[in-house]
Amino acid sequence: MTTPSDTVEIYCVKCKAKTGSKDIEAVTMKNGRAATRAVCVECGTRKFRIGGLP
Repeated sequence: MTTPSDTVEIYCVKCKAKTGSKDIEAVTMKNGRAATRAVCVECGTRKFRIGGLP
């Protein structure tokens, strides 16, 4: 599932700020909880957030 980069901001550990995201994907963890996986627009680092897409 892909959404526009301006709508989903996830904290980037490398940039130390909430940044835009690309290649956004809704995933389910082993314990059944929803999570979001994406790539930082600024530095290209992979980002992960527990919780589904807004």
